[in-house]
Amino acid sequence: MLNFVLFGPPGAGKGTQSQKLIDQYQLIHISTGDLFRAHIKNQSPLGQRVSELIADGQLVPDEITIAMLEEEVDKNPGAKGFIFDGFPRTVPQAAALDEFLESKGSSIAGVIALDVDQEELTKRIAQRQLETGRVDDQADKLQKRIDEYFSKTIHVLPYYEAQNKLSKVNGIGKIDDIFAELCAVVDKY
Repeated sequence: MLNFVLFGPPGAGKGTQSQKLIDQYQLIHISTGDLFRAHIKNQSPLGQRVSELIADGQLVPDEITIAMLEEEVDKNPGAKGFIFDGFPRTVPQAAALDEFLESKGSSIAGVIALDVDQEELTKRIAQRQLETGRVDDQADKLQKRIDEYFSKTIHVLPYYEAQNKLSKVNGIGKIDDIFAELCAVVDKY
């Protein structure tokens, strides 16, 4: 099974590039953000709790995120592999993902970090907010999410680097050029 984590701050292009990777390699995309938005849209009790946390610019607790993620993996037993987008965000989440995949006889093949500076992120997310109206892209929430990434989430990278699973790709440029770099990484596996 070919499992990858696509890593990067909000607005780095994870969603855009994930779709292209899915089409190229027939992988299943699991975005914790998409899972959260689906639960919020359906107004499930979990969705209501997630909505409150996201509205405050906070991360959703590990146990909620991991349970949703495991449920999604279990829905796709015949998958060729998965792209995890927006997860893991902490070292304990990374360890939990490793443990869960190991229980399924699988593992993370690689972690691809999209490298994008804060100025570019701000421009991209402002444009996305205009186009989609996502509540988590509003200026006051956005800075919290970016700060959270650079102060906490980025510390997951050394966890995977220690396992020789980390590759960095410049996330600034033409979408197709970035995609070609991503494919070069995936093709190594």
